Amino acid sequence: MENIFSMFYDTVFGFVALFILTKVLGKTQISQLTAFDFISALILGELVGNALFDEKAGIPEIAFVIVLWGLLLYSTEIISQKFKSTRKLLEGEPAIIIYNGRLIRDTMKKNKLDVNQLQNLLRGKDVFSISEVEYAILETNGTVSVLKKSAFQTPTKSDMKVAPQDVNLSTTLINDGEIIYDNLKEKNLTEEWLLEQLEEQDFQRVEDVFYAEYNKGKKLFLLPFENRDHKKWDV
Repeated sequence: MENIFSMFYDTVFGFVALFILTKVLGKTQISQLTAFDFISALILGELVGNALFDEKAGIPEIAFVIVLWGLLLYSTEIISQKFKSTRKLLEGEPAIIIYNGRLIRDTMKKNKLDVNQLQNLLRGKDVFSISEVEYAILETNGTVSVLKKSAFQTPTKSDMKVAPQDVNLSTTLINDGEIIYDNLKEKNLTEEWLLEQLEEQDFQRVEDVFYAEYNKGKKLFLLPFENRDHKKWDV
């Protein structure tokens, strides 16, 4: 029983420590995960896991491992920020794999990338034919950035000579049958106004609305709970 309590304390401490380490290192460590970052995460997990199940290791040992590894990762990040010459070594560099519509086979071979893998990455960018691509760049985190040929690019409003309109960020006002009062206040809206909008779309209670989204200048977008019947509304 004593061993179980010890493992419980060690596990909770490891969880909290790793959470704090993630906050310190920043979100870019996840959103821009490089091969080095991926290996680092695996090693850190292995170190913490071994410490948790080692009878001779306790909270001090786990703390030492996490702090030391965190300092190493943080130092690496600082070095890459201050010394540009180290970025290529530590983070790698993007590689052009399609140039002027042509595959650069040497670059693909160097990066261990075959055509099937490239097609998979392109489909993730809504490109289903290599013939549509003018330029493609393999980023350091393994994703592909694509510039389509002009014939396959989506026309913009400036291309079609359409006057631009203001872009507004939508805001959730009701989630799972509950009003988000902070969002109401942020948009200078009142609960009375919200209830009026619900009544206009045949909703008598807030609890009947699964989701409500507000976008300035547009009709309030409402979604009911699936098991409740309402009249059809306009989107």
